[in-house]
Amino acid sequence: MPITVSRSTYYYVTVKDEPGEGHRVLAHLAGLGVNLLAFTAVPAGPTRTQFTLFPEDEAKLAHAAESSGFSLDGPHPALLVRGDDELGALAGIHEKLFEAGVNVYASSGITDGKGSFGYVVYVQPQQYERAAQALGI
Repeated sequence: MPITVSRSTYYYVTVKDEPGEGHRVLAHLAGLGVNLLAFTAVPAGPTRTQFTLFPEDEAKLAHAAESSGFSLDGPHPALLVRGDDELGALAGIHEKLFEAGVNVYASSGITDGKGSFGYVVYVQPQQYERAAQALGI
């Protein structure tokens, strides 16, 4: 599969840093049919955790948040990159963004161990269109 880049949006949800919070939120979302394209969890201070949710359907996520009482921060723009895992694949993406004068302020990626990878690229909102054009979307 060639490298494909798509526009995406993400939302933050901040929860108490307690055992089971990830399960509670993810199970609730799944129970309401919310499919996530990507997900991360990072500390947000000594007693809080911030989840980053990349929904396939933003309306479903908004409904799930409303029904559960958790507050969404977003939408924020990001780029999702998928493709064949080959040496230098991420370097090529970053080269195109650098040449377009786009600063990547965060990113996260993973390989499936079978030859494919997924990569999330976060850029500043004012650079989003330039980044999308640089990556061919």
